[in-house]
Amino acid sequence: MPHARRPAPLHEHGDFSDRRDLDVTAPPTLVPAQAQSSVMAHPDRSLWCLSTPATCMILGADEAGALTQRYWGPALPATDMAQFGDVDRLRWTSTFQSPGEIEEQLPFDGGHRWGVPSLQVVFDGGVRALELAFAGADTVEYEDGHGLLVRLVDEGFGFGAALHYRVRHGTDVIERWVELRNGHSKDVRVLRADSGSWLMPDQDEYRISSVHGHWSGETQLERRTLPTGEYTLTSRHGTTGQQSNPWVMVDDGTATEEFGTVRTVALAWSGSWRLTAQRRPDGAASVTAGFGHDGLEWSLHPGDALTTPSSLGLHSEGGFGAASRSWHDYVRRHVLTHPQEDRPVLFNSWEATEFDISLEGQIALARKAADLGVELFVVDDGWFGSRTHDAAGLGDWFPNPDRFPEGLHPLVDTVRTLGMGFGIWVEPEMVNPDSDLYRANPDWVLHWPGRRRDELRNQLVLNFGRTDVRQWALRSLDDLAGAYSLDFLKWDMNRPFTQAGWPDRADNHDMVWIEHTRGVYSVMDELRRRHPGLRIEACSSGGGRVDLAIMSRTDQVWTSDNTDSLDRQTIQHGYSQLYPAVTMGAWVTEEVNALTGRRVPLDYRFHVAMAGALGIGGDLDLWSADELDRSREHIARYKAIRSTVQHGDLYRLGQAPGRDYSALEYVADRQVVLLSYDPHRSLSRAPRRLRLRGLDPAARYRDTETGTEYSGAVLMGRGLLFNEHQTLRGWNNTRFSAADYASSLLVLERLAG
Repeated sequence: MPHARRPAPLHEHGDFSDRRDLDVTAPPTLVPAQAQSSVMAHPDRSLWCLSTPATCMILGADEAGALTQRYWGPALPATDMAQFGDVDRLRWTSTFQSPGEIEEQLPFDGGHRWGVPSLQVVFDGGVRALELAFAGADTVEYEDGHGLLVRLVDEGFGFGAALHYRVRHGTDVIERWVELRNGHSKDVRVLRADSGSWLMPDQDEYRISSVHGHWSGETQLERRTLPTGEYTLTSRHGTTGQQSNPWVMVDDGTATEEFGTVRTVALAWSGSWRLTAQRRPDGAASVTAGFGHDGLEWSLHPGDALTTPSSLGLHSEGGFGAASRSWHDYVRRHVLTHPQEDRPVLFNSWEATEFDISLEGQIALARKAADLGVELFVVDDGWFGSRTHDAAGLGDWFPNPDRFPEGLHPLVDTVRTLGMGFGIWVEPEMVNPDSDLYRANPDWVLHWPGRRRDELRNQLVLNFGRTDVRQWALRSLDDLAGAYSLDFLKWDMNRPFTQAGWPDRADNHDMVWIEHTRGVYSVMDELRRRHPGLRIEACSSGGGRVDLAIMSRTDQVWTSDNTDSLDRQTIQHGYSQLYPAVTMGAWVTEEVNALTGRRVPLDYRFHVAMAGALGIGGDLDLWSADELDRSREHIARYKAIRSTVQHGDLYRLGQAPGRDYSALEYVADRQVVLLSYDPHRSLSRAPRRLRLRGLDPAARYRDTETGTEYSGAVLMGRGLLFNEHQTLRGWNNTRFSAADYASSLLVLERLAG
């Protein structure tokens, strides 16, 4: 079991001897005084206020020893804090319904509680009746903010729960996690250990927003009325998963992109997880989230501690758009390790070659990519071991001796001579049974004694909870990064857990669901420490590992294996609800998409991919001279706008992306970027205008292509004609779309003065 620690959960480090006592926090951020956060305790020590620049949360301990949420909303004067000392419940109650439990910060399974628990344990003798009570609180100072530590104790069994809160400067996001400690003389079984519950204050209606999906159809945004009862999102895959993502937004059913109160709860965890929203028939709703899923249990031996990942909450008054911009800002300020870097334009070899890799072929592709203006060349699957197909070689991380008899040096040298960085694809968590690694270490994989080992994609999952597996993985990747001075690592994970046993931990098998993920984190963290110039992209059969925790140790994620531009618009729309463009890998591939067979013009493909970290993934040998020339122009234009796209404020305009006309507006410093899309031609719609957002109404802006000047007031009030240069004019000057897949890039420069 892990030892006690005081973590900074988004940067959860560990070495390779199972120590868990490192506290690594993000560097301090310089922000204006009004953007400072604070934690204040009321003189009677029963109320605490967590203040962010625009919001606050008030917590209180009641006479029964429960810690409850009294307020979460817009900032209040400090003098108003005392008004929340008394609990004022208007909801009805009965012997079958306890109105107070939904307000608790850590509702547990015990006493007169019948709602969704955040914590369930079983003591010696099968006792399930937990009796936690308030035992004190202290304020905590962090380098980049302030915190609160609240202690709850079950005196009868010596079991404790420490509730941690942190507010960082310059953000309205509140971060929470829980540390459990077994002070009993016998083992305690933990059935559920969430990172805390968030009360959604009473309102007339509750609407919940989330994303669902599947392979090549990730992050499909869905908004629906939250039903009375319990609504659970989860992943049982061992990764974040493609079926859902660990966050929800809750509003009263009237919020829009620009207006309305929206509250978000997100979980920073890359393994299996569970998030449950409950709406009670007597009013109020809450959201609890944590690692693990139903059916698991973890044993805490005497003296052991278990720390949960971070759960994060955000209150926003500016609709879904403002909520997204706040999350994007939080990720850039407090999650990403290199937030200010512009992500390079990359080329990835997979769709061009698949497993048919050769030194000569890769060099030829590198020359063409460099000629287009590509800055990073990435060799995908097939460069290592006996990996000429997908049934062999995973785990043998050395260059294929037939394809690269001198190693990768001739290719790396050529790529660097061409002025590009060099990267490779790896899948460290997987192994093919047909590999030297598996033949030497068959017990390294997840398995149960006496049970079969089911293969998926001809591979098994290595147990990164094991010290020897982590040491091997670090050594292999460290050798590669050092030998070739790697600039980039595409870290893939292509199958879920099966037969998830850990024979060496027979008394605590299910810890593998936690320790595998922590092991992946520790290898990534140590690898980056040893190679500070290395950048990592997280991938899991596309967007199967996308969350705030993996983003704290990588630089971008592969959003989806589906590169069809129309499908990508809906995928990227759902992704953008929480995660910023700087983290979103997006490629331009073939005119006829390999997965969908849909034919999309080159301009449209580029304009969709320009909304994130641009990459090229097609077979350049098949592209015409005109396509290559046009691609060169697009890449040059992207480089001129990418800082704004990747680091600016995003405004989503128009209708449903990929289905109707839409646009993405990015605003940063003195540049405004507008990417507009109209996938389907129609004569039934009147001319449309796009009213821009986030501009200074008193400033003037110049179209960098035509030289036309506008005031910010006109651009936001009257707007611009949608895709004007892509329309035709007929009889009586009627405007209509020229063709399907009309798109455009407009750049405005804010004039001085």
